[in-house]
Amino acid sequence: MSETRQYGELATQLVMESRRSTQTDTLLKYNDSLVRALIREQRDLEKAAEPLALIDGPPAPALIVIETSIARNKRCLLAYHTHRTDRLRDMYWAVGGALPHILSNQDIRSRLSPHEVDFLREYHASIMDFRADFADELDIMASITQPPKDLHVLVRVVKDCGEIQTELGSINFKKGERYMVRRADIEHLIVQGYLEEV
Repeated sequence: MSETRQYGELATQLVMESRRSTQTDTLLKYNDSLVRALIREQRDLEKAAEPLALIDGPPAPALIVIETSIARNKRCLLAYHTHRTDRLRDMYWAVGGALPHILSNQDIRSRLSPHEVDFLREYHASIMDFRADFADELDIMASITQPPKDLHVLVRVVKDCGEIQTELGSINFKKGERYMVRRADIEHLIVQGYLEEV
C-alpha cells in the first residue's frame, strides 16, 4: 500500500464514530466512503497474505500481523454496523413502530444508507407479521414504560392527525382539542407524538 497509514487505522475511525454517536445520542450520517476504504484495505491485506501463506514451515511474522489486522478490521466493521442497526431499532420503537414517521423525516433519512432503509422496511414487515398472530389479545407496539392506570384517558391533540377509527366510532383529532378516549384506541398516537396525556 502506497499510503503511510497503520493497519487498522480506518477501522479505529469507524469505532470512534460509533462512540461519538453513542455519546451524543444521535445517529450520525452513514460513512460510506470510510466503509468502502476499509473494505479496499481488507482486500489489499488478503492479497498480501496469500503468498506468505504458501511458504512452508512456521508462519512468517508478517503473515500473523496481516491476519490479525484482517480479523480486527472485520470486528470493527461488524461493531459499526451492529451499532447502527441497534440505533435504528431504538428509533423504530421510540415512535411506536410508525415507519412512515421515520422515513418521512428528511433529517433522519439523509443519515441512512439505502441498505439501512431496506433493513427498516424488512424489520417493520417482520414485526407486523409477528404482531398479526395475536393482535386481538396484545398490542406489542404499546408503550410499556408506564402501565396504564385507567381504561380511558384525557388527551390533548398536539398535531393534527385526521380522522381515527376507534371501537366506539370515528374521531377527528384537531390540534388543540381535548378528548376522553379509550387508551387502547389511541396509545399509538401518544407514542408517535400526535397526542399527549393531560
